[in-house]
Amino acid sequence: MLMSGKFFLMAAVFLALYTVYVNFGYVRFMQMPPYNVYLYDPAGTQAEKSSLVQTVSSPEALDAALRADANSVGLDAHTSSVQVVLYAGAEPIDRHRADYALSLLQPSVSRAPKVTGIHTPEQKARKEITCELLFFELTAVGFLGIAAVLFKEKSMGVIRVHAVLPLRSDLFLLSKLFIFLISDLGFAALLTLLNVGLSEGTAVLPAVLLQTAGLSLIMTLTGLLCSLLLKDFRQFTLAYLMIALFAATPVFLSANTSIKFDWISLHPFYHVYMGLKNAFFGMKVPLICYIGSGCVTVLSFLAVQSAFYREIRKDG
Repeated sequence: MLMSGKFFLMAAVFLALYTVYVNFGYVRFMQMPPYNVYLYDPAGTQAEKSSLVQTVSSPEALDAALRADANSVGLDAHTSSVQVVLYAGAEPIDRHRADYALSLLQPSVSRAPKVTGIHTPEQKARKEITCELLFFELTAVGFLGIAAVLFKEKSMGVIRVHAVLPLRSDLFLLSKLFIFLISDLGFAALLTLLNVGLSEGTAVLPAVLLQTAGLSLIMTLTGLLCSLLLKDFRQFTLAYLMIALFAATPVFLSANTSIKFDWISLHPFYHVYMGLKNAFFGMKVPLICYIGSGCVTVLSFLAVQSAFYREIRKDG
């Protein structure tokens, strides 16, 4: 049924798309050159400036340079104190740009930069985007594929067939959990090794697979519950939009952009995502995350089990 529903084909296509995007798009895009720094210093007071600083002849020329390169930084030294001029963006990045530009005026007294991590910029970018794509795949794309397969089986009477088989009904649920879990683990392993790299990927793979297993079980059980409680796939689309909007979107915004929500620490998927991200960067995942994931999985299974028995009684 999975093969006829093209579930594995869809997973292979998305794996290829993600790999091409990471290796030929995202990594190259994130390789930003140093910020250009432009200085207007009519009196020549900044004689010690670095060779990286480009001098302009007038305030108008400084404005024109900033308009042409919005990421650059302007330094106006026509008064006793140097004024920083730049197009505003995220506040932490703006402070970094300003500090970098000012340090170029006196390179001899600038402090040596501290090494704050063990990852190169490319390694950090690869791990971050791979984590985001894996989370998106499990909570959105893969979840949609799971639900589509389950609704198709339901419409074909698979549940009614299992109701009359001389086997424990729980085996049907466990078989679904097993096949989707193995599929997600295989996807996560390939995505990690292809995009993080063989050496780096192998080092973090056990922790990544452990986090993937927890999220996979939760999403598979949610898909099972939707297929049992809802009449058809059309009704599921509304539930899917709610999950994508309220489960995934706030997590991405809070974890990867300057947009922060005060209540995000109460969002369960935020902790799931941060656990996955910590696994990619070799950081310790808090025990409470494992306990919470286990409790959610058990409660979800009990809910699915109850809905499955009710569906069997209804068909019987």
